[in-house]
Amino acid sequence: MRILIVEDDTLLGDGIRVGLSQQGYAADWVEDGSMAQAALLTNEYDAIILDLGLPKISGLELLKEIRKNGNNTPVIILTAQDGVEDRIAGLDTGADDYLTKPFDLEELTARLRAMIRRSGGRSSPVIQHGDIVVDPASHSVKNNGVVTDISPREFTILQLLLENQGLVMSRSRLEEGLYAWNDEVESNTVEVHIHHIRKKLGAKLIRTIRGVGYIVDK
Repeated sequence: MRILIVEDDTLLGDGIRVGLSQQGYAADWVEDGSMAQAALLTNEYDAIILDLGLPKISGLELLKEIRKNGNNTPVIILTAQDGVEDRIAGLDTGADDYLTKPFDLEELTARLRAMIRRSGGRSSPVIQHGDIVVDPASHSVKNNGVVTDISPREFTILQLLLENQGLVMSRSRLEEGLYAWNDEVESNTVEVHIHHIRKKLGAKLIRTIRGVGYIVDK
């Protein structure tokens, strides 16, 4: 899952980026609204963490622009502005959730999981496909009730495919979920990880649509 962090506090922004990366997210961090605009033009994100007090373009103005452009990516506002009016303004502008500073990273990641789950129309905290159960909170996978050993990047690809059952996911979209800006992208990573997932969970789980991408059928 790829997350965009928009935060002008260097220590906090980098701390969130590192913390999310350690939990398996591909996290990009920018320090002002104009940099966020550029990032959103060139990348697809599963969620956005947005500070309100940004230089150049305020968080609220950026959020208005995001929604005006038809971008429905889940947004959580992260800010020291904790007045009721600020919360109402953020939520009415199009934010999905609101968290005030200081905060706990575990709570932030739990809220991210909930936002991503709701945006996909899923109410259950786990993702199930036949006998396969994926738990994003614990990063665990069970097949027929047995825990399957799976790498963080295999988990990310599996989660993306199961979150989008019935839809073809291109190789580039899967790569976007795996890599942040500073990560080195290997040319055949997606194919290798899908090969490993098939060996562990069954060859028929993921279908290849030649020249298009990969799909998990409903």
